[in-house]
Amino acid sequence: MSDPQRPAVLAVMKLPPFFLEPLRAHFTVHDRLHETNPEEFARVAPTIRAVTGGGDSQVPRALMDKLPALEMVSIMGVGYDKVDVPAAKERGIPVTHTPDVLNDEVADLALALMLSIARKVPQADRYVREGRWEQGNMPLATRMSGKRLGIVGLGRIGKAIAARAQGFGMSIAYTGRTQQSGVAFPYHPSAKALAAAVDFLVVITPGGEATRRMINAEVLQALGPKGYLVNVARGSVVDEQALIEALQDGVIAGAGLDVFENEPQVPAALRALDNVVLTPHMASATHETRQAMADLALANLQAHFAGKPLLSPVPECR
Repeated sequence: MSDPQRPAVLAVMKLPPFFLEPLRAHFTVHDRLHETNPEEFARVAPTIRAVTGGGDSQVPRALMDKLPALEMVSIMGVGYDKVDVPAAKERGIPVTHTPDVLNDEVADLALALMLSIARKVPQADRYVREGRWEQGNMPLATRMSGKRLGIVGLGRIGKAIAARAQGFGMSIAYTGRTQQSGVAFPYHPSAKALAAAVDFLVVITPGGEATRRMINAEVLQALGPKGYLVNVARGSVVDEQALIEALQDGVIAGAGLDVFENEPQVPAALRALDNVVLTPHMASATHETRQAMADLALANLQAHFAGKPLLSPVPECR
């Protein structure tokens, strides 16, 4: 059984060593027992007082129902759309996440994807490696500087993307649930309206049912044959089949994608296209940022069990 002096925590994902080791120094950690050893999980479940995982971790009502002593959920990630927050709130269980510490990294990758797809950087790399330069120059690419950028979701990361884009002389517009006071950028009431007014459409809105397939065939049609889509949000926000068809048919010029509907599976049709740049959900994947995320996830757990205010509860739990 768990040491009563060390609260029991269930890890619902394979935790990186830089999070798992300090977690074990302060807590009794049960590593994915609900998946690997159901009998042992049933034995220790009554002692588990917290759950921790990453931004893609599943923490459904059914799991929480098996944990009568559960007191909190600490997510190492800014996204938490696979946590049943309403179920947690019904039991007074707070949910925390790790915003802010990854803003710069995600914004950096958004700009990297924009540049990569417009200037065909991965394609150019292959062009050189495959010896094709010797047969002649690559086809011309597209300029990014001075173009029009539309941001779907002008939160902390969206604002960091905007700040970087302004350094490239880009004009900025945005859409979101409501128009923000104190923001000078033009506001559009829908993703479709925004898409029609920009050259690059960057998606950085939260996932979940409210935004599922928000970027659909109509939005892509509005973006047009010279437009580029970049998604650093959640795969669920984009209708992936509609996007594949738009890319195949020249409805849009190209896309830079860090997230996908059924990660890590990426459709073969998407992988076969030459007008996309694909990265493996790595926007926050730097040593510095992942360590900061782990530190904050651990600090939230420590604060809770020390009876102190939580550092970063999700908005629904503030």
